[in-house]
Amino acid sequence: MDPTTDNAGQTGDPGTARDALEALRAEIAKAVVGQDPAVTGLVVALLCRGHVLLEGVPGVAKTLLVRALASALELDTKRVQFTPDLMPSDVTGSLVYDTRSAEFSFQPGPVFTNLLLADEINRTPPKTQSSLLEAMEERQVTVDGTPRLLPDPFLVAATQNPVEYEGTYPLPEAQLDRFLLKLTIPLPSRQDEIDVLTRHAEGFNPRDLHAAGVRPVAGPADLEAARAAVAKTIVSPEITAYVVDICRATRESPSLTLGVSPRGATALLATARAWAWLTGRDYVIPDDVKALALPTLRHRVQLRPEAEMEGVTADSVINAILAHVPVPR
Repeated sequence: MDPTTDNAGQTGDPGTARDALEALRAEIAKAVVGQDPAVTGLVVALLCRGHVLLEGVPGVAKTLLVRALASALELDTKRVQFTPDLMPSDVTGSLVYDTRSAEFSFQPGPVFTNLLLADEINRTPPKTQSSLLEAMEERQVTVDGTPRLLPDPFLVAATQNPVEYEGTYPLPEAQLDRFLLKLTIPLPSRQDEIDVLTRHAEGFNPRDLHAAGVRPVAGPADLEAARAAVAKTIVSPEITAYVVDICRATRESPSLTLGVSPRGATALLATARAWAWLTGRDYVIPDDVKALALPTLRHRVQLRPEAEMEGVTADSVINAILAHVPVPR
């Protein structure tokens, strides 16, 4: 057996890793109809070691999407339903007294997984929301002064409902900035919805992905090989300047009170590199930057109230900036 390949068929070859990650779309499509952009966004986040905020109304398969991705990547996944009474220890874990040993032992919380689905994250108070900050940024959890490393890969996929504001706690800008991407999950097209109902009529059970035929097509070794290849993707000085010009333009926009920070510029460069590699290139072009600009930047800007009242959206402002900033040749 080739020493670079394990029993799951994973390999350290970048070309094979790209093929395996491309196969995710077809595998996830066995359970989720459409939503290719969201699948691609989640893969990009995994390649960049980032996290994803999924925004969509209930019933558009956000949970199913994350579970299908975990199954196709052979990764562990856990789900936490965020509620007003959820405590930080319910997410991170806590010390539990063992009467037999007369000692305290650490009981890991659901955050100790590869893919954590934080469902309706804006329904829990800021204290519990902030319990994820250390995990997202430092890849560790500190309980009773002892840091405990989280597994790798580790991705938080948090969901929120865009139309329900009563009884919610909007995420502060500092926490929104920790998410690499904000992906909008739209309602399906008419044909996609017909396909969904047809599958259910034929016996599809969203709680049984194995019966739906979802199989592991990639794994941690493929992700490591892909990350190493993405890190070698060439970024010219002109592309770097283009990313900076886009982000600086958001800070000067009359429609925004808050523009993109340098962290956001770094995130856009990282996602553009990942997208370039996924599409088969070892260098970044302006179209890669444009392709990832909306999901990478839309949650990092803040609209002026008067602009919001006029129907202006973060996406429309970013699109206008992309049309205005000169493209390098």
